[in-house]
Amino acid sequence: QVQLVESGGGVVQPGGSLRISCTASDRTSTNFATAWFRQAPGKDREFVAAIRWNGGSTFYADSVKGRFTISRDNAKKLMYLQMNSLKPEDTAVYYCAAGSGIIVSSISFGRHYSYWGQGTQVTVSS
Repeated sequence: QVQLVESGGGVVQPGGSLRISCTASDRTSTNFATAWFRQAPGKDREFVAAIRWNGGSTFYADSVKGRFTISRDNAKKLMYLQMNSLKPEDTAVYYCAAGSGIIVSSISFGRHYSYWGQGTQVTVSS
C-alpha cells in the first residue's frame, strides 16, 4: 500500500506563486508514475502534470504548460508542483496520485492511478 500526503496549499493572489508537495510512503518503486490532478467545485477532476519516478520525464496539461513545473526528490520520496502566474481558474483541490506500469499514452488519465492523497486546497483570489 502506498500512502500519499499533500501539503502546501493556501490562498494566493492572481499572478502569484505557490508550491505544493506530496510525500510518498516507502512502498513506492522505480516504475511508478506520479501526477497531480485537480478538481474545482462543480467540475470533473482534470489532469495537471505527471512525472515518471525513475526517468524524470514530465508531462503537462496545456492549461498549465509554461506556468507549472513538476519535480521530484527520489531520496526524500517527495514530489512538488511549483505553480507560477496563478489564475483564478487554477482554484481547485489538488490531488497527488501514483501508480505503476502506466504507459505514456495513459499518463493523463486518473483511472490508471491506484493511489491518491487526500488533497490540498489552492485558492487564487484577490
